[in-house]
Amino acid sequence: MNKEIIVITGGPGTGKTTIINGLLEKGYTCFPEISREIINDARKQGIEQLFLEKPLLFSELLLEGRKKQYIQANEHSEKLIFLDRGIPDILAYMHYIGDSYPSFFDEECRTNKYTKVFLLPPWEEIYQSDEERYENFEQAKLIYNHLKETYENYGYELIEVPLDVQDKRILFILDAISR
Repeated sequence: MNKEIIVITGGPGTGKTTIINGLLEKGYTCFPEISREIINDARKQGIEQLFLEKPLLFSELLLEGRKKQYIQANEHSEKLIFLDRGIPDILAYMHYIGDSYPSFFDEECRTNKYTKVFLLPPWEEIYQSDEERYENFEQAKLIYNHLKETYENYGYELIEVPLDVQDKRILFILDAISR
């Protein structure tokens, strides 16, 4: 088996982190979502919502972190690596807020390619907002649409994960990878 770098993505509150944590518990190598870390670092510097106040800076920090994750995943000894979001997520969010970005964002999406991308659809029953997640459910659905469109624009065939309990979602993902 060649190196497989798998992205788990979806709008806010769709269960991505729960799935990543479940995969970790099963012994898989996973890289966490880094946006919360960036948000919390900005708060320590007095910026309450970096994504809202300085979206390009926030996106540049995300790009740097996700590129680093991609490189680490490629260098990792494990052949199967899961990432909580990928580089195209950054562009999807920029499209969502209607902001422009430098061309090197697009170049990074074309250069750093993932093996498979699993997309989690909006799921109102589990959706919750919190300190870092300011979007409401309607906004989460719009972000999902931007994610779908952005990944498809980069040539990915998205695999939509059905709404189900965590274990069944993980089994669905693992089954789809083994095919």
